[in-house]
Amino acid sequence: QAHLEESGGGLVQSGGSLRLSCATSGYTFSYYSMAWFRQAPGKEREFVAAVSWSGDSTAYADSVKGRFTISRDNQNTATLQMNSLKPEDTAIYSCATRHGNVPKVRVEDYDVWGQGTQVTVSS
Repeated sequence: QAHLEESGGGLVQSGGSLRLSCATSGYTFSYYSMAWFRQAPGKEREFVAAVSWSGDSTAYADSVKGRFTISRDNQNTATLQMNSLKPEDTAIYSCATRHGNVPKVRVEDYDVWGQGTQVTVSS
């Protein structure tokens, strides 16, 4: 059974950086694309970034392009490096996975989700 667990969230000042990690288990990591989504209070969950299972194709939301970088290793971890953070980046960040090599951007494209980790950016 696939399991995802996020870590690395916390409180940071505006302009700071955080690195989120998503540890996976229970399935063959190599054949699954990975993504990060976020949900702020009172708002719907939104796409942040995604990476193909091969690692050579990525997708980003316009709001994070140039500031966030998604990557994955050959083991079982996907990461989200977040730089130049803004107060509007405050949200619960969740990783998700889907079978296939295309980095999709819709919530409904993903099958398995982690519990999420809180990111708070103070002004």
